This record gives sequence, structure tokens and C-alpha cells, in this order.
Amino acid sequence: MAHDHHESGEAAWKHDGIRVIKGDRLDDNTPQTPGMYRQAAIDAARVGAQKIWAGTVAIEPDAKTGVHHHGALESVIYVVRGRARLRWGERLEFVAEAEPGDFIFVPPFCPHQEINAEPGEVLHCVLMRSDNEAVVVNIDDVDPVERPEEVYWVDPIHKAPD
Repeated sequence: MAHDHHESGEAAWKHDGIRVIKGDRLDDNTPQTPGMYRQAAIDAARVGAQKIWAGTVAIEPDAKTGVHHHGALESVIYVVRGRARLRWGERLEFVAEAEPGDFIFVPPFCPHQEINAEPGEVLHCVLMRSDNEAVVVNIDDVDPVERPEEVYWVDPIHKAPD
């Protein structure tokens, strides 16, 4: 059985084993977006993770992104509190909602828009990605089946539609 070892011959997990990241010790030194507050729990900088990123996001009432995808990354969103609405497809023709306890899977290259569907409640989610890189590809030329609501999340990551 092959194991990773330090040069000293000791198993890597003896020095870099299981880590517990306390909920009040998350790192908000992440790309932030108006209407959205992201915090990293697991990433390369904090624990040496090479293949995943995990953290939390709090999304203000009625906030939403522009249309985008995350390249080759897979994403999983777990809804803790509130109600999430996702639109996806070449024309945002598909819609699904998720409530507390629900998981959302966003496949690679899937054009989508994330929306807090509750007008008076902050949406709290746990987010996991299949890589440490924050890949966001904005899609400006979508002709949606239904006009998206006003877009609040506009920053270098989520650009305003024209």
C-alpha cells in the first residue's frame, strides 16, 4: 500500500492530519460581491487542500447573480436557511428551487443564475467546489425565456448584463 511520507519518513497525516475549522474562524478574504457574503473554510491557503474548496455564503433578500458558469468546476450548494432559486440553460429556460436541507449540484459549464427567492430572509448556504480556483465565466449574450429580475451582484466576478 502506497502512502505519502515526509522526507523524514513519517506519514504526512501525522503532521498535516485532520483539521477542524471552527465556524467563527472562517476567512472572508475571498472574492466578495454586493448582496453576498462569502467565507472560506477549506482551501489551499488554510489547510493545504488541493482538489476542493468549501465555505459559506449569506445572500441578501432578492439578491441574484448575472448569468455565468464555472468552467470545468463542479459545485455543490447545501441550503441551510432560506430558499434558493436557480435558473439554468442556454436561455435560462429551466428553474428549480431548494429549501433547507436540500443539496444543489451545478455541473461543469452549465450557464446559470443564482437567486435568493425569499424577499424578506437572508439565504444561508454551504458551498463546495471541485477545485481551489474561483472560476467564473460571465455570459453576456443570453436571451432568456423570461427576463431575469434586476441583477444586484455586479462586481469583477459577476458582471452586469448589457
